[in-house]
Amino acid sequence: MKYQARKKALILLADGTIFYGKSVGDKDGTAFGEVCFNTGMTGYQEIFTDPSYYGQLMVTTNAHIGNYGTNEDEVESESIKIAGLICRNFSYDYSRPAADASLQEFLDKNNLFAISDVDTRALVSYIRDHGAMNAVISTDVENVEGLKKQLAEVPSMEGLELASKVSAKKPYFFGDENATYKIAALDIGIKKNILRNLAKRDAYIKVFPYNASFLDMAAWNPDGYFISNGPGDPEPLTDAIETAKKMIATDKPVFGICLGHQVIALANGISTYKMHNGHRGINHPIINLLTGKGEITSQNHGFAINREETEANPDIEITHVHLNDQTVAGIRMKDKNVFSVQYHPEASPGPHDAEYLFDQFFEMIKSVDTVSVS
Repeated sequence: MKYQARKKALILLADGTIFYGKSVGDKDGTAFGEVCFNTGMTGYQEIFTDPSYYGQLMVTTNAHIGNYGTNEDEVESESIKIAGLICRNFSYDYSRPAADASLQEFLDKNNLFAISDVDTRALVSYIRDHGAMNAVISTDVENVEGLKKQLAEVPSMEGLELASKVSAKKPYFFGDENATYKIAALDIGIKKNILRNLAKRDAYIKVFPYNASFLDMAAWNPDGYFISNGPGDPEPLTDAIETAKKMIATDKPVFGICLGHQVIALANGISTYKMHNGHRGINHPIINLLTGKGEITSQNHGFAINREETEANPDIEITHVHLNDQTVAGIRMKDKNVFSVQYHPEASPGPHDAEYLFDQFFEMIKSVDTVSVS
């Protein structure tokens, strides 16, 4: 396949700007979504299968993509979630003994359209300056006006509810049923490695769909509640926000990651907003205000919570701040066992600086259990 003539392709941004490249393989294709970029040098397979990226055209800033192949165990969900891939150099060959397929085979299996030979440095620089926006990638390079009309019909990510597109359709279990602790997880786009991190701390997890009622979750009598990451705008998730309010009212520990963090903030009357271009990568610096320590973190979000409203809320304390732009990266409730972060402590691959947050969650559970027993 790598020796066959590849087709000309383009990236058409919503503002009319065009970048050019070539199709991966010799396929024709067209894909729409919000264009965003990830700065990680590894982990492309995990990125492509992360439910938080649903509906997005992914630009990888690393110059070479595909050079270590793919492995069926290195996925964050059962299928690719990005809408399309944009890269500089696509590696058709791979050189890792642990790989079981090439990236091209993985993309073909999941029917994902990708383009390469793009000046990704120029494209990322443009997105940084002008912000995230909808775009289309296509081999239909002679039909720019037609693509513009189709692109105009693609809804904006702002106001878009996407959790229902990636959430489980019915409850399921993860881990050892004989584990010490029971965790009820609200799936609004949960990653497999989050479940692995909970399970390896002696927990049995029951995962509930995005619109599950609190009564259904509470009926399982869990020791704690978890609200997952996920895609889209958090504000349309009215069911999840109401469920979070009821979780908080129980006094049982509640832990939220990324979209879950935003849902917990909304449950406390703190609004969210769409960022200029979001945070996506595995080297984002965070300061833990409680310990004074810095953390290098994996991040993937295009929305954030309002800092002024957070600081003004008498029930909330800011625990973590992003050092690049001072956005809120973590909060906790002052009189409740509730906390959340705007990044991924389960990062794999990626830095493990923040993995202690899972331990903190279970320390909370143990503390509550001890109090209730005594």
